Amino acid sequence: MTLDSILASLFPDGHDVRIDKGVILGSAMLRSGTTALVIGVADRTAIGVDEAIRLSGYVLQSLDRESGPILVLVDSDSQRMSKRDELLGLNEFLSHLAKVLICADMNGRPTVGLLYGHSAAGALLATGLATRVLVGLPGADPAVMDLPSMAKVTKLSIETLQEKAKSTPVFAPGLSNLARMGAVHLIWNGAAPLADQLEALLADMPEVLDRRDALGKERGGRLKAADIAERVRDLALQAR
Repeated sequence: MTLDSILASLFPDGHDVRIDKGVILGSAMLRSGTTALVIGVADRTAIGVDEAIRLSGYVLQSLDRESGPILVLVDSDSQRMSKRDELLGLNEFLSHLAKVLICADMNGRPTVGLLYGHSAAGALLATGLATRVLVGLPGADPAVMDLPSMAKVTKLSIETLQEKAKSTPVFAPGLSNLARMGAVHLIWNGAAPLADQLEALLADMPEVLDRRDALGKERGGRLKAADIAERVRDLALQAR
């Protein structure tokens, strides 16, 4: 699906979403009558300091004057790995963007990530994975780390990693693997109206907490995280 068709299906009552140098900014009317803030990254744009500060600033400016949900559309490259961005402190800009989204969600602005294209590494962490729930569309192509980069780090061949990825979804690329790990909450039906699926998700949002670790255990993709987190909580309570 193209971004235009996605926006038309999400917001049949109209929107003013625009794309400026790969950055998505705007708002849209939901069927419930609520106005949603819409941000994100398009055209597989790498997220550098400029993109990160524009997105975080746009969200911060909306906090005092708006109250609706925030939708984060994601089709990005990884973070921009340029000397300029690194010297300016790209890691801080990305973490700032993630914290802004988390802060908005904790203060009554439910955040939903929609992965409709590619994303990887820090760009995925600071956008889709920083929202309360991340949903994907069929054909989306996320990766925590691509296999060539993983091969360099682990010193394993790409062929070996490809074989391991068939049975071990942790760090394996692909939408289905992120869903098995619990990182992707739902995979929407691209053939059905997206507006209906968004409204259904938002209606359940008060009941949806960050259950990524529990979902990963239920789906067999991340078997230890939930138990370890629970053990840490128990030890912290005992130490009080």
